[in-house]
Amino acid sequence: MKIVLYVIWALFVAGAAYSIVHTVRKTRRHEQRTANWPRVQATVTGSRAGWSGGTGNMTRNRRFWPRYQFIGPHGTPFNGESEVSFAEQPAPGSPIEVAYNPANPNESCHVSSQTRTTLGCLIAFFAVFAVVLFWFIGVFPLG
Repeated sequence: MKIVLYVIWALFVAGAAYSIVHTVRKTRRHEQRTANWPRVQATVTGSRAGWSGGTGNMTRNRRFWPRYQFIGPHGTPFNGESEVSFAEQPAPGSPIEVAYNPANPNESCHVSSQTRTTLGCLIAFFAVFAVVLFWFIGVFPLG
């Protein structure tokens, strides 16, 4: 019976590792693509409201994705929407830092360290969780 638990544990660890590696690569590609883009202060013009995932037993939370405007090259205004959500609704007029593609200023993104911090916490959490599960399977009394 323990072998079944170890197989399930291995499948969980493999799935979590695949997801983390995929997310790290996606984040790294995005950071490399935007590394040389100019950064400017943008002004929050409003926000789009929505809900967090709320999977499993987690409750859904109200989230806000700021919409912003920045002045690009030649004084032209450009608009964008952040991919980073906020728990509190950002106040219109508040500043945020954005990076924009100099070849196409319509392509911009909110510069935030929140993604990297969240990813680091998730990696640590899954590593500890996997070790604890492995230990628990070893001491779980069967039979």
